[in-house]
Amino acid sequence: MFTLENIRLNKIVVSSTVIATALLISACSTTTRSVDGAVKYEVKDGKYTSYHVNTQKVVGKYNYGRTPTKTEIAAWDKDVMPDGTGLPEYDVKQGKVVLDDDGKPKKAEGSVEWGAELYDEQCAMCHGEFGTGGKGYPPLSAGTASTSSLKNQLLNPADENPGVEPPVKVIGTYWPYASTLFWYIQDSMPFPHPKSLSNSETYALVAYLLMENGVKIDGVDLEDDFVLDKEKFLKIKMPNADGFYPNVDTPENPKKGVENIKTFLSDPKNYGTGTRCMNDCIKGDVPVLRIKNELNDFNPPASTERSWKEVGAKEVSQEQKNYETYCAACHANDAIGAPVVGDKDAWEEVVAQGMDAVYANGLNGINAMPPKGGSDLSDEEFKKVVDFMINSSK
Repeated sequence: MFTLENIRLNKIVVSSTVIATALLISACSTTTRSVDGAVKYEVKDGKYTSYHVNTQKVVGKYNYGRTPTKTEIAAWDKDVMPDGTGLPEYDVKQGKVVLDDDGKPKKAEGSVEWGAELYDEQCAMCHGEFGTGGKGYPPLSAGTASTSSLKNQLLNPADENPGVEPPVKVIGTYWPYASTLFWYIQDSMPFPHPKSLSNSETYALVAYLLMENGVKIDGVDLEDDFVLDKEKFLKIKMPNADGFYPNVDTPENPKKGVENIKTFLSDPKNYGTGTRCMNDCIKGDVPVLRIKNELNDFNPPASTERSWKEVGAKEVSQEQKNYETYCAACHANDAIGAPVVGDKDAWEEVVAQGMDAVYANGLNGINAMPPKGGSDLSDEEFKKVVDFMINSSK
């Protein structure tokens, strides 16, 4: 079965564009009439139907680069697979091996208690206390590892099933593999400064989040003194591990469901064929379809503004562009804890420290903020961004 868990990134590198193109070519080459419009036309007068195409002959050869070295692949290939491939045994932080008191590589491991401390420092500002969700950020825990609510996906609790909760999709109820949790935290978190956690810190955060989700490891409840390492990680069985992919086996063909589906889909006559129709395709009354369960609980609410930019609108300064690129993610969201641009009182308190201190904190980093906000701006460019935020908050 070709699924995410058996793809090794250093062996299979596929472009979504290539896949889409291959599917299009396949569809075009196997049929000339299709209800979905997958019809192949000839290029005529430099156009493919209504679209212009480049009819020039290709000059020379394309250069696709070179084959990466093993070292380059090893530096890039940091994913952790469901079978444990990629899980670290030793502690490494920001590319450097952590040594113990004897000068030997330190074992990578972390306790639930340590993970709770790290979560409060690095994660709670976005994901809320105990992982219950923050303003604009997804919840990570519902305090349970039950998958029972997932079958309510298409139900309407208000009309048909009073008291039935909507599907709860958090780590403990929905995620099939804990390896995704480890890999995602280490590769992308914390949000303000990703890739800053050591292997041991990542183990600790994973242990804490599994505890908050009520997940057991080898039948053991995760107490504060529980220490997670590679050996114990391999014993994790997520509650929804067997429910994420559909079971396509049949009593007549046990363990051959995947082959049956491949055989069916390999024959285009089984789907997507018919007489091409461009207008007046539906005869008789047209059924009226209405959305029964609307997704309208977005926070913040989804914008319905569709107007064009005003002609002659004021040009945005480079300082504002840099702010929006490097700083707005934290300084435009009061859930993060950083002073929000426009909050006069908050910035007056910051400026009261003196501009030398304000610049120094920004350039060197403070609390959860990395140096220069994680940007590659020069010192002078960064100071101009600080000035922009202060002046915009007066």
